[in-house]
Amino acid sequence: MLGAPLDRAGRVLVEPGLSLPGHRDVFIAGDLAALKQADGKPVPGVAPAAKQMGTHVARRIRARLAGRDDHAPFAYRDWGNLATIGRMAAVVELPPTLLGLRFSGLLAWWFWLAAHVFFLIGFRNRLIVLMNWAWAYFTYQRHARVVFGSELPTMSNQEDA
Repeated sequence: MLGAPLDRAGRVLVEPGLSLPGHRDVFIAGDLAALKQADGKPVPGVAPAAKQMGTHVARRIRARLAGRDDHAPFAYRDWGNLATIGRMAAVVELPPTLLGLRFSGLLAWWFWLAAHVFFLIGFRNRLIVLMNWAWAYFTYQRHARVVFGSELPTMSNQEDA
């Protein structure tokens, strides 16, 4: 809508400090932002990168509100990748700066579980999530459901449309 330059995936090409080119007071962060790292690789469109971008933008805005002009470039820090791939199975990949380990299986699943619980805020949230996960694990029930409306479409509803 702003006529900003986009990459092939439709993300906005941003300045090193995550501002829109030509508009230093407009910031783009998360998977809407296209930015190359110092090594020339793009910042990945993953949640950890988006969280780091949000923190960077917040610092820049706070600095401006305090009367300081902050032009610090964004630097993505890769903390690794975790993925659960089944019951008691996951994969973990830690970058060289964090031991450079890769492993999978039960140990990786416990690592994934501990990391996710660790990043939750508050004891109550951690306890509730652990209880929900334990219930889902032992009962084979999933609790995530998507509801689109109060009534499912029927053939008669589709004919009226």
